[in-house]
Amino acid sequence: MGIDILNKHSFNFNKAYGQNFIFDKNFLESIVIGIVDKNTNVVEIGAGAGTLTSILCQNAKKVVSFEIDKNLKPVLEETLAPYDNIELIFEDIMNFNIKNLEEKFDDEYVIVANLPYYITTPIIFKFLENSRFLSSMTIMVQLEVAERLVAKPGTKEYGAITPAIDYRANAKIIKKVSRKMFTPIPNVDSAIVQINFIKNKYNIENTQLLDQTIKSAFSMRRKTLANNLKNTFNLTSSVIDSIYKDLNLDKNIRGETLTTKQFVELSNILNKYKSKA
Repeated sequence: MGIDILNKHSFNFNKAYGQNFIFDKNFLESIVIGIVDKNTNVVEIGAGAGTLTSILCQNAKKVVSFEIDKNLKPVLEETLAPYDNIELIFEDIMNFNIKNLEEKFDDEYVIVANLPYYITTPIIFKFLENSRFLSSMTIMVQLEVAERLVAKPGTKEYGAITPAIDYRANAKIIKKVSRKMFTPIPNVDSAIVQINFIKNKYNIENTQLLDQTIKSAFSMRRKTLANNLKNTFNLTSSVIDSIYKDLNLDKNIRGETLTTKQFVELSNILNKYKSKA
């Protein structure tokens, strides 16, 4: 299976959907083996020509695969005809209710996907903030994005998504992928990131508040953390001073230098102040 099946169905790549497919079966199998077995439920985002989908179907218990481009329907119907453990959904994952998705499985599930570059971060945040039964994500993303997902505090790559993942999971880059692996060839290289979720990795009093705190810290990177917190939570300078004293933070510290542990501690203290208000 390769480009021939696309030509057979007169398929044209759509730049708006960030379509770059991989047809190397051995390479795709190397991603799946060790992550998926006959007891695994899988969500795939971006079925494409169904190359990865086919391998998932061969190895998994059940696969639910999303594809936004309905022009790929005849391609996928042919590619996936041999499998009875696949559910194809021709819809934008960003418009799909995660609760409804999770009801399709009887247990935990994993995500294995070659994510479209243009919507990678929103997809990750959607699952981070809404999923209840997701145990891991193995995702192929733009190399620059991969480096953001695993970045260290104080680096230019470190952003809101980094601690948002880190307080829930352990993330690592497991493989870099040359742009030459894709059809059509994109302008950048990619990487595969594995995110393994860990329940109760930190003692968090209010998860929603922690997410809000992290987003606030990165909302205006040129401003100090104190200014961003004041704007987001309507805090007085005296309250900020008290919080900083409790956490032993420098008054001029910027959000992008805080570790995940510090974000958790900050959020837990903010939760106490909000409870008193």
